[in-house]
Amino acid sequence: MGSLLEHLGAWEPFRAVVVGDFMVDEMVYGDAERLSADAPVPVLHVRRVERNPGGAANLALALAALGGKVAAVGVAGRDEAGDHLRDALDRAGIDTGGIARDGSGRPTTVKRNLVGLAQQRHPHKMFRVDYESREPVSDALERELTTSLRRSMAAADVVCIEDYGKGVCTPALCQAVIAEAERIGVPVFVDPAKLTDYSRYRGCTAITPNRNEAEAATGLQTHTEGEASHNADLALALRRQLACEAVVLTLDRQGALLLERGGDLLAVPTVAREVYDVTGAGDVFLAGLAAARANRMSWPDSVRLANVAAGLEVEVFGAQPIPIERVHQQVLAEASSQHGKLRTREQLLIEVRAWRRDGKRIVFTNGCFDVLHSGHVSLLERAAARGDALIVAINDDATVQALKGPGRPVNTQADRARVLSALGCVDRVVIFPEPTPAGLIEAVQPDVLVKGDEYSVEQIPGAEAVLARGGEVVRLPMVEGKSTTATVARIRAHNVVE
Repeated sequence: MGSLLEHLGAWEPFRAVVVGDFMVDEMVYGDAERLSADAPVPVLHVRRVERNPGGAANLALALAALGGKVAAVGVAGRDEAGDHLRDALDRAGIDTGGIARDGSGRPTTVKRNLVGLAQQRHPHKMFRVDYESREPVSDALERELTTSLRRSMAAADVVCIEDYGKGVCTPALCQAVIAEAERIGVPVFVDPAKLTDYSRYRGCTAITPNRNEAEAATGLQTHTEGEASHNADLALALRRQLACEAVVLTLDRQGALLLERGGDLLAVPTVAREVYDVTGAGDVFLAGLAAARANRMSWPDSVRLANVAAGLEVEVFGAQPIPIERVHQQVLAEASSQHGKLRTREQLLIEVRAWRRDGKRIVFTNGCFDVLHSGHVSLLERAAARGDALIVAINDDATVQALKGPGRPVNTQADRARVLSALGCVDRVVIFPEPTPAGLIEAVQPDVLVKGDEYSVEQIPGAEAVLARGGEVVRLPMVEGKSTTATVARIRAHNVVE
């Protein structure tokens, strides 16, 4: 994960164009606790309705969440759903100038999902109703889309084709995109429809079919269980058929299989996750792959990042864009598992941004914590109760010696960090080398800053910055008779030797 983390640390914004089947995902939520009197079917008592961009529109949002400035090229009907789709994308900062409105009676594609909640359990999809046309777009509309694509692609770093088989990604349009991209040197990434003929995608940079889609396109049958490398024949057949730079087969819990031009097959495993809903996972995978390549990552690292993003997507209900901070946090967590809760300043700030996006209340405290005692534990438990995530910053060894004198610290910074990490109330530990944590507090911007009540607010480093941002400074009573200095003095007085 080293090179992946290095690239994520230097992540840059990018420009992307998405062409494909834009649609609306409608979620109709309700209670499903009884059967109909006239048929053996559940009755849905509707409580609320949500409408979100879906299909290629979800891909556009996923790219934007990863730091992309995105232009959308597709088709919407001249209907209320089409108005909603464009408005939602506009609000998200997506350039919708390339979404043509079809006046021939073609509807905006709408997937209406009926979602039932029974006995206060998790929501589950009961049924889906689709409003759509699968007819190829007209020649005139195809020419309009091609013009929009060429205009948008001029400033793009990546182009994504999201084909759901709804008639927008015609063979002529796909080949026009690929030819123009080759002319100007922009890579094209394809999430294909389930077709028996992939010739429309020939010459793309990379294609990301799942196993079933690849089997339909190649006519090959492969293993559905076992190692990802058992699907090598699929990847090799697609690579020869499409003359692309890379084939990435997505294989559900088996991860992905990567075949680069001139390279060996590489199985990229995924972390086992609790799968709640696979909706949007393919869109997020393609977004992660394209965004990583736009940031000049290698193919293996790009697939690893895409795997992480798609894995996070299946843990939530419905299609939800996964922010780059959340991806970075997850990669960091997987790479740092052997280090427990200890983070560098840079790693900590990544996680803080992700926590803040999730609406978590962040608590910060600091100290030497040289010889941990019950007074420390009491203060940390009370501090943790003030929010959702507790960060404990500790002075490095040189600073402790400067503050406390010769013979201190008794325990090294590594040992102190490890002991603190073992406490359930502590979420993250960070070591700072400066005389005070004021600079770190300024960077973290905690919602709550906690110190013992032996300090006045004016004496607490960083308090002014926290208060200026509307945060809270809390002075907690110390546990009487408990201090590291007193403990060390007693040990020395009794000449206790370890």
